[in-house]
Amino acid sequence: MNPAGTRHVPVLGREAVEMLSPRDGGVYVDATFGAGGYSRAILDTAGTRVIGIDRDRSAVAAGFDLVDRSGGRLTLVEDRFSNLAEICAGQGLDAVDGVVMDVGVSSMQLDEADRGFSFRLGGPLDMRMGHDGPTAADVIAAASEADLANIIYIFGEERHSRGVARAIVAARKEAPITTTRALADIIAKVVWSKPGEIHPATRTFQALRIFVNEELDELYLALSAAERVLKPGGRLVVVSFHSLEDRIVKNFMVERSKAGGGSRHLPEVSQAVPSFTLLTKRPVTPDDAEISANPRARSAKLRAAERTAAPPHAANALPEWPTLARVMKGG
Repeated sequence: MNPAGTRHVPVLGREAVEMLSPRDGGVYVDATFGAGGYSRAILDTAGTRVIGIDRDRSAVAAGFDLVDRSGGRLTLVEDRFSNLAEICAGQGLDAVDGVVMDVGVSSMQLDEADRGFSFRLGGPLDMRMGHDGPTAADVIAAASEADLANIIYIFGEERHSRGVARAIVAARKEAPITTTRALADIIAKVVWSKPGEIHPATRTFQALRIFVNEELDELYLALSAAERVLKPGGRLVVVSFHSLEDRIVKNFMVERSKAGGGSRHLPEVSQAVPSFTLLTKRPVTPDDAEISANPRARSAKLRAAERTAAPPHAANALPEWPTLARVMKGG
């Protein structure tokens, strides 16, 4: 949690808010409130209103001071950002002028040892962004070896996923795996890294965090929700931090910004009309100064698009990958 008065600057924060282009009288959704960096910058434009969403209760609580100072222009809601359309409706809003998202774990969460996100800090193996549902320790204890291998490979892009899963299953037979350091030590015996490379546990921890919080499913749903609530001319701005997230954002924006497939066998009326216009042909990335000041920024990519007057497209089906509900049921 930032000390009082400290202004948290989100990665690519200036570029994101410039792309959002807030205006007097506009209503904006900060779908990942965090430390309030985007909300604060949007509120710097007079007459704006912001709906801030975060599933992390501590982030919402830390934002109450900004709510007080906003003079009624900031509303905070503890919820998942996939529910942003319903949240807007609950605030009496049929449509908004912009949605901004900073996808993934926040620096505050990484830096709190008791949240269990980082293998560099000893703590319980939790990893939940909210305060409900199974922890990473619960997943480690319940998932089959095959499910663990799939989770680690799909969500962490770890080439040694089978070896890591095998080592976890062997270790948990001896004793429950309940701390970040215990899990990191198990992984380090299977995955080797050269000096200067990422820590051997990086990809597995990423995979478990994404899986526990259902982050990619949430992102798919949140993008579709943003499409439904944005006014014509409204803007969607998304900052992501690894290839899985960026691929989802890129595919969504590209797909929604071009007409349907162009098959000569389909009548023209059936072709989907673009619901967005791309604002970023290529992703915006941090400059050297920002990366030097914040090494976590090095993998960030910003993509943005502007809503057209076309109806929203049909929501994409979620990919077939391991789900939290099925894995925890042992199915």
